[in-house]
Amino acid sequence: MSAVTVDLDAIEARARSAKPGRTLLTAIASVLFLAGFVTAKVFAVVWLSGSWTVAAVRVGFEAAHGPTRNQRYALMEAELSRLRAEVDRLGG
Repeated sequence: MSAVTVDLDAIEARARSAKPGRTLLTAIASVLFLAGFVTAKVFAVVWLSGSWTVAAVRVGFEAAHGPTRNQRYALMEAELSRLRAEVDRLGG
């Protein structure tokens, strides 16, 4: 097994050149970045689950009570447009 030599003078020089203020600011920025990242992920999950829940409630309500008035009107207008196109195609 080979022995590893460590240059203690180089380590000490690098440690002495570290600026405590900048190191502290970097640590604070890291904590704030992590807090923002976690908050964004939590809100994304809450938004997705909330929108999925609202959509599920609407689909369940429509299944129990039938389509809404606006949905019925939209279906009737689509059918009317289809029938008008058919009449025009037949020359009426």
